[in-house]
Amino acid sequence: MPAEPAARRQPPGLGQVLGRLLGEARQLVADYAELTILDARRAAIRLAWILGAVLVGAVLIVTSWMGLVAAGIVFAWGQGASWPIALGIAALINLVAAAALGWFTFQLAKELPFTALLRQLRGRDPEPPQ
Repeated sequence: MPAEPAARRQPPGLGQVLGRLLGEARQLVADYAELTILDARRAAIRLAWILGAVLVGAVLIVTSWMGLVAAGIVFAWGQGASWPIALGIAALINLVAAAALGWFTFQLAKELPFTALLRQLRGRDPEPPQ
């Protein structure tokens, strides 16, 4: 039998190249999607820890504030003020602090989120700093 010549490798056709390209692109998108999901999961876990720490800190601050108010009431009572007047002064101080905090929160909420990005996307000039 005559020996057959070694089959020469032919360059891949356009269909094969496009198929490989699509396969690689799909794998690249899948890799980026997996990386995004893992990053989002990590960020969510960190956010949960941060929120938990803030909650514990808020409880500690509130209990400290209550201790200071109680000490002020006891001090006022020791100086001769009646219980109702001492409690009324403490309540008034709490109301003033709550009103100041509410005003501060209202000022923060006036500016909607992403306004700078929306201005940029709409092609408007930036607003001067406040």
